[in-house]
Amino acid sequence: MLGRLNELKEYVCYFQFTITPYEKDIEPNIPTKSGILTTFKRLSDIMGADRVIWRYDPIMINAKYSMEYHIQSFKKITEELHDYTRKVIISFLIEDYRAVKSNSKELALLDFQDKQQIELSAALAQIAHGHGLLIEACAETIDLQQFGIKHARCIDEKLLEKLSGCRLNINKDKTQRPACGCVTSIDIGMYNTCMNGCKYCYANYNQNTVKGNFAKHSPLSPLISGDVGDNDKIKEREVKSCR
Repeated sequence: MLGRLNELKEYVCYFQFTITPYEKDIEPNIPTKSGILTTFKRLSDIMGADRVIWRYDPIMINAKYSMEYHIQSFKKITEELHDYTRKVIISFLIEDYRAVKSNSKELALLDFQDKQQIELSAALAQIAHGHGLLIEACAETIDLQQFGIKHARCIDEKLLEKLSGCRLNINKDKTQRPACGCVTSIDIGMYNTCMNGCKYCYANYNQNTVKGNFAKHSPLSPLISGDVGDNDKIKEREVKSCR
């Protein structure tokens, strides 16, 4: 996208950019971390640090990716990115998702109690604050405010108001989990389309479907996968400005 960002110049937008500490055993088709960090910095240089939010999630632990591993990895990435973003968002892995359950053997997860999550969050907050970054938690029910960690708004009307220079009349999204702070939005994504194969991903739950959807992708189609067929129904969604 870097070479085509000018096509978004008419839009008020910001990016959420995930960088985790996991290796190929968890993220088999993700590019090298050094390359990802370089891309993050380039995007920030183009768009500005306010418009690129670092996501360090989902956090999980097993024999390899221990709490100490996360602390050291988070510190290393923070040292790389603190001049290129204003905020980092964390969250813990939800094991109830169908895809996560199907990958449970490969993930080899260890029990991650609230007490441990709180302990790790405190350590990450200390690192983030020490480098001048805000830190927020995405849809977490545990109380982390004592460490200066607020509830995140991934779809954030306050940030959109700041970037657009106007007030917005928009409500909290009632379809999300109670701890989610996001405002109402329209998702234009599609499940089972990403070839990265991350073992923790909730959006891919059938690899054969992923391959099939990916194979049907056409750059000239208005759809993510395939083309509009004779039997497809197209409905126009009525939308209005939130200004």
